This record gives sequence, C-alpha cells and structure tokens, in this order.
Amino acid sequence: MEKMFCYQCQEAAKGTGCILKGVCGKEATTSNAMDLLLYSVKGISYLTTLLRKNNKSFDSQRINRWIQDALFSTITNANFDEESIKERIAQSVQIREELKTICIREDITIPAHKELHWNATADEYDLLANTIRSIKAESEDIHSLMQLTLFGLKGMAAYAEHAARLGYTDDSIDAFIQSTLALWLDNKLSIEEWIALVLETGKYGVKTMALLDKANTETYGNPELTEVSLDVRNRPGILISGHDLKDMEELLEQTKNTGVDIYTHSEMLPANYYPKFKKYDHFVGNYGNAWWKQREEFTTFNGPILFTTNCIVPPLKNATYKDKVFTTNATGYPGFKHIPTDNNGKKDFSEVITLAKTCEAPQSIEKGTLVGGFAHHQVLALADKVVDAVKQGAIKQFVVMAGCDGRMSARGYYTDFANELPKDTVILTAGCAKYRYNKLNLGAISGIPRVLDAGQCNDSYSLAVIAMKLQEVFGLDNINDLPIVYNIAWYEQKAVIVLLALLSLGVKNIHLGPTLPAFLSPNVLNVLVENFGITGISDVKNDMENWISA
Repeated sequence: MEKMFCYQCQEAAKGTGCILKGVCGKEATTSNAMDLLLYSVKGISYLTTLLRKNNKSFDSQRINRWIQDALFSTITNANFDEESIKERIAQSVQIREELKTICIREDITIPAHKELHWNATADEYDLLANTIRSIKAESEDIHSLMQLTLFGLKGMAAYAEHAARLGYTDDSIDAFIQSTLALWLDNKLSIEEWIALVLETGKYGVKTMALLDKANTETYGNPELTEVSLDVRNRPGILISGHDLKDMEELLEQTKNTGVDIYTHSEMLPANYYPKFKKYDHFVGNYGNAWWKQREEFTTFNGPILFTTNCIVPPLKNATYKDKVFTTNATGYPGFKHIPTDNNGKKDFSEVITLAKTCEAPQSIEKGTLVGGFAHHQVLALADKVVDAVKQGAIKQFVVMAGCDGRMSARGYYTDFANELPKDTVILTAGCAKYRYNKLNLGAISGIPRVLDAGQCNDSYSLAVIAMKLQEVFGLDNINDLPIVYNIAWYEQKAVIVLLALLSLGVKNIHLGPTLPAFLSPNVLNVLVENFGITGISDVKNDMENWISA
C-alpha cells in the first residue's frame, strides 16, 4: 500500500517514486506533512497574488521570506524533522488567515478553494495530506509539467533565500513564485501554456541566480583562483556544510582567537575562493568530498558539524558523531540541535564552539591541495589567454559537467568520462558533481587548469555568463555554435532550476544523467527532446565518440 509518494530526486525508488519511505531516509509521515505544507503555501500564494493584483499592501517582505523557507524545507535532504514541518504548517494557517482578513477589509472576494479554508489538528495532518496527494491534474502531461515547474520553483526559492540572508531581495522573483503556485488552485492552463511557464520559470531562475551572484560577490568579493588545502591541523575544528555564506561568515567571526579551526565540507568548498574569508587564519581549507560520503567523513572529523542547508544523510544508529551535528535555516533532523536566527538576522554559534573545544583534532583523510575559484569574473580576467588557446587549437572543446553528485554507483561514469576526455578539452563545473573529478590529475592547457570550478550549484550562473561572453568574443549568432558540450548530472531541485535556466537561455543538446527525471511523462520528455535536444547518457565510450571532437 502506498504510504507516501515522492519522485522529486534522482534516486527515487525504482526510478518511479518512493511510496513507503524515502530513499533519502525521509519517513512517510514527514513526506506527507511536506505535501500539506506545500498545499498550504499554494493557498497563501493565491492570496498574496490576489492582493498584488488589487494593489493592496501586506507584509510582503516577511511573507516572501516565510514562503522561501517553507519551499526550501521540502527540498531533498534538507529537513527530516517532522515536528518542524508541522510547526510551519501551523504558521501557514495563521498567515493565511491574516491575509484573508486583509482581503475582507479591502472588500476582495475570497474564492471557495479548499486551500484557502481547510482546518485540521496536527493529528489529522497525515490523513489530510493523503487526501490531497490523490488529487492530480486530469492530464498526465499537464501533471508532469506542473511538477517540473514546482521543483524548479523550490530550487529558485532556495537561491532567493540565500540572497535574502545577505540583504538582497527582488519582489518580482517572489511575486513570480507565488503567482505560479497560485495557478494550482484554478489549474486552467493548457499544455502549451504550461510549457511556456516552464521556460518562464527558467528565465526567473537566471534572474535569481544573478541576484545571488551579486549578493555573494558584493559582500565577499569576486571568487579568485585559489589553492585549497585538503590536510588538517592539530587543533579542534568545526566542519561547515551546505551553501549559506552568511553562516560561514558568522561562524568565522565568532571563532576568532578561540583555538578552533574551521573547515568546509561538500558544497561549502567554494567559500575558500572568496577574498573576504581569506583574512581568517583559522580557516584551514576543505575536509572530505560530496555530501553522500558524510557518514564516514563526519566520523573521522571528530569535531562538530554545522549544516547550513541540505544535504543531510541520516546517521546510522551507532554513529559516533550524531550528537555533534547542528542545523540552521530550513534544515532539520530529529535529535540534531537547531540554531535559530534572532530578530536581527544573526545566529549564536557559542554552543557549537564550546563543544568543539572538547573534541580531538580531525583525522587526516587526504593530503595536498585542489584549485578552484573560476567563477565568471576570474575566467573573464583570463579571457585573452582562453581565447588565444582556442584560436591556436590548444583548446578544442569545453565540457560543462556541472550539477549534483549522488550515491549511485552509476555516477562513476562521470569520473571515467573526465578521465577519458582528450587533453585539448577543458571542464567547466559547479556544484557537488565536481567531486567525481576535481581531484584527478588532469593537468593544464597553456597554464589554464583543465578543471575550472566556478563554485556552488548556484554558480552555474557563472558558466552561463562565460558561455555568453565566449559567444560575443567569437562573434557567433547562436550560443549553441560554441564548442561546448553539456554533460550535466542532477540529483535534487536546485539542479532542476539550473536546467530550466539553461533552457531559457536557448542552450540546446544538454545530456542529463545518470537517469532522466521520473516526473517527466513520455510526452513531456519528447517535447524536451524535440525542442531542446535533451538526451540521457549511455556509456563513456559511446558518448565520447558521439559528443567529443576527434
């Protein structure tokens, strides 16, 4: 019997969807609570959209931030804490009623949509969620497009939340997210209109990533070519994971002169590339690899771990580190201490620091360094060198290998693909997919490293900027005339918005793997294939022969 249904990530059970428990470790009741939260967010979004259409004011800044957090909390591997999801559901009812009160006061008619009027106790949430989950669009294809849009919006909300943490907001982005979610209540769009909305979602994805790029670079400086240490020191440390650079800054500031060192993990690696963070002499470097290896790497680290965003892997019952893990922002896990944000937008990490002082220094798991920091500003600074290498034939192709990593053994494909690439190719990467090849000894071309790491998954924006600049430099009419191959790995919803962003920019012939999304119906997949040339991957030898210039 189906206890839940979730197919938003690449590891969905049997490639179709998790129905008993999430492959990620998410319990069925937690998944259902998330479904109810999304249901409620759609209702709130309908009301905010209604108020905007009638030029009526409401506390948009607060509600925008709340919706960003709510959507972010339902992303894969972000929040496993059912109670915190239920708290958000209760908050959603309060916000909904607040907005309805404004509508009544302003003489705005409130429709009869159930999303605007439901009530239930916490004990009834699971039953109500199961009822909601059974409601689907009449057309399989429209349902598929709606889910594709929803997952893109989740990724967009995550990036918007990061920007907002640094004080950078754009109401048009939030208005788009909310007006799009509001469409679920009427559900009157045709297939063609939904396809157009998917591309519009990608357009706003570009806008959101540009906003976050601006927030990060204006606050912390432009990422620069950096050699990152992979070794450890003999002092206690704190391991910070996720994507939130504001948390990184606050942690570094609060650990000054404490005798505690700071190490990045997984998607926080690119923090090493920002000039502002380099002034901290207790910022050591990076420890470990992609998110899915955390069970073993957290054990050897010895000190506390701080999750600023997803990707949490539930610890084993006998895990020695599980009492040392802290969460912030939209993340949560039962038993992990959650550090809230105060009224001034700050966090107090003193409990993490105190614990760190009682821990042994990290165990060394690797030596040496890796090089990164090739966001668009750094690459464009090397533009003349890159262009000369292309014109002289030293660089024949660029291969964009951005996206996510994951547990599946099939992802070894990406390591093998990188290893087999001709010596005259350069890899452009962002996101945790890079851990499949960023420590390979692939060398350099004319002093240019063959792996150019732009940063986090949101820094895929940098890859688009680089591509558009190269198009301009070479005087090409079409971005698809560039010598660029796209071989992108996906896992969760931030990768979905990156994909939609690329499509909105007109990029075609993207190869997506290791499997195609389960939420794409056959007809929707055909549209993507026919209109955008999206295909899956096969084996390294075959793909190399078909995609890479001889």
